[in-house]
Order: sequence, then C-alpha cells, then structure tokens
Amino acid sequence: MRPTQTMLGGGGGAPIGKYNHYLGGWGNFGGMKQRGIISYGISPNRQNPLAGTAHDAVFNTFRRVSSQFLYWAPSLVAGYYIMNWAVERNHYLNSKAGRAEFAGQEE
Repeated sequence: MRPTQTMLGGGGGAPIGKYNHYLGGWGNFGGMKQRGIISYGISPNRQNPLAGTAHDAVFNTFRRVSSQFLYWAPSLVAGYYIMNWAVERNHYLNSKAGRAEFAGQEE
C-alpha cells in the first residue's frame, strides 16, 4: 500500500507511522491535548498592516540618506566635474580650433 494514497484518503485505519497507527490530518495529529498554552488573536478586519508605512518610509529614508551624505556626495560632485571637463575637452578637440591647434600631433 502506498502511504500517499492512504494519507490523502483520510487514513482509514491503515498502518502508518512508527507504531502502525494513523496520526490524523493536519492540525489534528491525535496526540495528547495541550494544556497551559494560551493564544491570542485579532479579527482580520481590525488589523491594519500598512499603518504608518508612508510616513515611516519618508522620514526613515531622509534619516538614512542624511547620515550617509558625506560618504557619497563628494565623489558624486567630483565625478560630475570630471565628466563635465572631459565632455568640454572632447568638444574642443573635435572643433575647428582644436583641430587647428593639434594638427601636427597624433595621439
């Protein structure tokens, strides 16, 4: 007998498990009753899982960015000015004046 068919079929008294008896379905394993376990719950329509997420996202993002500002801002500014210089230099070298200045040289 295949155990999967027995379990899907509800047991039916088939020998399953370590001691040859069916343990029961999910959530009902046939063990001893639990005592001293307290569980609390809240109704699904009383829950608000996204409460305050927009407010927290804005202010938490600002806090995290401002604390790291001095680590990434100087390199960003330096990169911008270096790139701007390189673009202007490229435009000059490919212009009429730049070609005339460096006409005799080959790079």
